[in-house]
Amino acid sequence: MAEQGDSGGRQRGGFLARGWRSIREAGTLQLAGTFVMLLLALMVARFSWTLPFTDVPTPLTNAAERAFYDLRNYYAAERVEQDDRILLVVYNDQTLINAQKRSPLDRGMLAEALRNLDQLEPKAIGIDILFDQPQAEDDELIETLRNMKTPVAVGYANLETNRDDLVYEQQVFLDEFMSRLEGSNARPASIRLDNSFGATRVWPSIEPGLPPLLGRAMLRDAGRALGAFETYEGAIDYRRSLYEQQAGAGEAEVSEELFESAAIDLFVDLDPSILPFLKEQYGDRYVLIGGDIVDYDRVETTFSSVDGRLPPGLAVHAELIAQMLDGKAMSPVPGWAKWGMALLVVAIAALVALLEWSTRKRAPLLVLIFAVLLGIPVLLELRDVDTYGLPAVGWLIGWVLAFTAVTTTARAAGAKQRSFAQGALGKYIPRDIAQAIIDQPELLSLGGEKRAIYVLFSDLEGFTKMSHAIPPEMVAKLLNRYLEMLSQVVLDHGGVIDKFVGDAVVAFWGAPIAREDDAERAARAGYAIWQAGEEFRREVAAMDPSLPPIGKTRVGLHYGEAVIGNFGGDTRIQYTALGDSMNTAARLEAANKPLQSSVMASREFAEQSGLDWWRAMGRVQLRGRAKPVDIYEPAPDFPAEDRAKLEQASRIAAEDSHAAAALVGEVVARHPGDAALENLHHRMQNLSEGGAYVLG
Repeated sequence: MAEQGDSGGRQRGGFLARGWRSIREAGTLQLAGTFVMLLLALMVARFSWTLPFTDVPTPLTNAAERAFYDLRNYYAAERVEQDDRILLVVYNDQTLINAQKRSPLDRGMLAEALRNLDQLEPKAIGIDILFDQPQAEDDELIETLRNMKTPVAVGYANLETNRDDLVYEQQVFLDEFMSRLEGSNARPASIRLDNSFGATRVWPSIEPGLPPLLGRAMLRDAGRALGAFETYEGAIDYRRSLYEQQAGAGEAEVSEELFESAAIDLFVDLDPSILPFLKEQYGDRYVLIGGDIVDYDRVETTFSSVDGRLPPGLAVHAELIAQMLDGKAMSPVPGWAKWGMALLVVAIAALVALLEWSTRKRAPLLVLIFAVLLGIPVLLELRDVDTYGLPAVGWLIGWVLAFTAVTTTARAAGAKQRSFAQGALGKYIPRDIAQAIIDQPELLSLGGEKRAIYVLFSDLEGFTKMSHAIPPEMVAKLLNRYLEMLSQVVLDHGGVIDKFVGDAVVAFWGAPIAREDDAERAARAGYAIWQAGEEFRREVAAMDPSLPPIGKTRVGLHYGEAVIGNFGGDTRIQYTALGDSMNTAARLEAANKPLQSSVMASREFAEQSGLDWWRAMGRVQLRGRAKPVDIYEPAPDFPAEDRAKLEQASRIAAEDSHAAAALVGEVVARHPGDAALENLHHRMQNLSEGGAYVLG
């Protein structure tokens, strides 16, 4: 038996020895390359969230780390019943409709609600609203806040930490507003949330010059010790409702939000006789006041990538308060442990690579290693350890890099084939996609994914008819020049050219790589496409006056979901976009002709663009479409006053078409000769039921 054991040990040692000999026989240059790769693997295994000693996200791995963190956090989250320690008092969409006022939120309503809430004797009140611009009810609100018996934390922000949300004038007014509360039970509190990497996963950092965070201020005012949360900046311990609505559940399924929410209307025009009942139900709670509005202050959280929900910022502040009340200050993984794990991962990968085993024999070991590497962060999460920033995906990628580096050096015969594959692919597809295909061959399989994209569809008016009147050689010359000009516009604006259909150009933004400014890029490209078409018309007229006149370029723009991916068969595939969004953009382009316009966008597209150059052009029912579409036309030099009137007309057209037509008529009178406006005036006088004009 002893001899068998020695034999087995020598056999295992032999496998390692043969691998080590291969390493030693490699050239100096190749050994140096292997060392660099091992160092890179170590850095990836340690810094897969952010680049070393910076806050810059690590390319490629950061998104994967976030996705894996969100996934394990969601499924490891505690399932609890509704938290009766916290009450959300909200301005919701129905509140704004009833108040007939959207922004800023009605402060008179807030003042009355505060007076009534004060009588319910809550522990503390927090207001997640910035008072950064004057309003008629300010004096009433300030007087109410100064007379509050309940401590009130009032939302505050500054330019240094919120440059995207504040301007200097707003900061001045906000500071003046806060100064009028000095000496009262109302004091400023920071409502800043951390949005690193596009989602609120961790507590905001404690910044000099900012008052305490809203939740911290409320607990201090209520006399509760914060303990470790005085300086806590770790992960947010999001919880899930025990009775949350599950996707696909039937109507009879019971659902319950994590925090009880009451519309602020409930505390306005209050009958004094019901105060005792409200006090019994809502008294002695932490009360948060703010917005729960569909398109305002929605926050992407750790759970959003999994359940698709975007809760209001108010609910996140409630989660922070609940975490403090539960005392769940999660311990982070120390830096030395991350370095130790990174070194261990690289060392194990190198040792496994030296084992000259067959793939069949090595596969179970690889599965075990990967299961352990994936299981460690999940286990830590289940044990309430803060795994935000833990390079879990980095371990896997670092392991693969180290394993690949050593394996490649030990088996150098495969290097030329891999180099050839990289070079060949790089000639036909972008470099980053080529590398992704080499690392993940399954990317070549047919299929796609649903993505929200910005679609552009253009067409040259009358070109098909003109092509029959001129020689084919001239048709080809003109078409190539035209497509070259339009293609350059798309590429200059960062778009993807999907296809050419005759003289039509189809392009999209948002895939395969999405950028924050894709919407603006697409909008400016749409306008530039029309301008390029006009330049083409002038160029052709100057080139040969005998040629028939070139028509104008029409453009349709739409934002929506489409299936993006590789489609085709065994012999040929094409990366393209499919879906209703593409059809809608095409119909918007075609609608330009009866609308007497050149560029037309849907409301969805215009709102996403963030540009203020759009003028509302009513609502139409496109050909072959049952649902009407609100349409907008880019008009950079159009007066703001007239832009507002057109928006108002489009908004009231369904209820009062005569008033809408009158508003449009006023604008038309100030812009004689504007065919698109005159067309809109005509349509406003001939609306169908529902306030839409049906295109024939």
